Amino acid sequence: MKKCLTSILLLLLFSMCDQPHDNWINLLDEDLSQWDTFLSYRHKLGYNGEIPTDDKGNEVLPIGLNPNGYNVFSMINENDENILRVSGEIYGCIISKEEYANYHLKLKVKWGDKKYEPRKKLLKDSGILYHSIGDYGADYWRTWMLSQELQIMEGHMGDYWSQLTSAIDIKAYLPEYIMNPVADESQSFLPMGQNEEIAGFCLRSANYEKPNGEWNTIELICFEDKSLHIVNGNVVMILQNSRYIHNGKAKSLTKGKIQIQSEAAEVFYKDIQLKHLNMMPAEYKHLFD
Repeated sequence: MKKCLTSILLLLLFSMCDQPHDNWINLLDEDLSQWDTFLSYRHKLGYNGEIPTDDKGNEVLPIGLNPNGYNVFSMINENDENILRVSGEIYGCIISKEEYANYHLKLKVKWGDKKYEPRKKLLKDSGILYHSIGDYGADYWRTWMLSQELQIMEGHMGDYWSQLTSAIDIKAYLPEYIMNPVADESQSFLPMGQNEEIAGFCLRSANYEKPNGEWNTIELICFEDKSLHIVNGNVVMILQNSRYIHNGKAKSLTKGKIQIQSEAAEVFYKDIQLKHLNMMPAEYKHLFD
């Protein structure tokens, strides 16, 4: 009997050892089946945050949710890989159908060649918006949901932007005069965003972007109210106390949908994967001390 129980226990242990430790979920398929699409406007140079109007002064409605007949977000296949092409010609986003909390998101991104107004003379731009809640088109550009942003931009991969009324604390150097805050592991947490003295923008600690045309690996780790922006294996920003302001009061912001932006520049994404977490990964815990 004892031998039998011992054998069963050993079999269970071996079975557990055989289970994969990296339970990554693939979020990208040829049908974009795990995403919705929202398109707003072909913004023009000089846009000032107001609802766009036509030649007669009438308000123009956004294109809307899951529209037909547009090719802003499309799947292409290269070398047997599913790749998301974002044309950039209309402001918009794909939005995960699911809400996520406590996860590790990993993807690859590279730039295309095309740019559109109002960014023809500016840097190519996109972004990963996380903990996205509320209405579509609630932000300045009338395109995105309230959220926190991991910036995808030429020379600025890993920057932080607040969307609408979000706020967060970031380890960063104090801004001075016209200078922006710059993230740095050695510094104290500074509150930024809605209702804070520092506006909702922070520069990444350093530029780890690869040369144009090469794939960059972007990682976003979110656990409870904390997050990390990681570019090509380098932590470029340490964030905590994620929140948003509602009716004048701060509320915790730790769960929501994921948005990927179309923002007047052609960009490609692939290998979009997500893994659920039950704790902050051990190798990063010390960053929040």
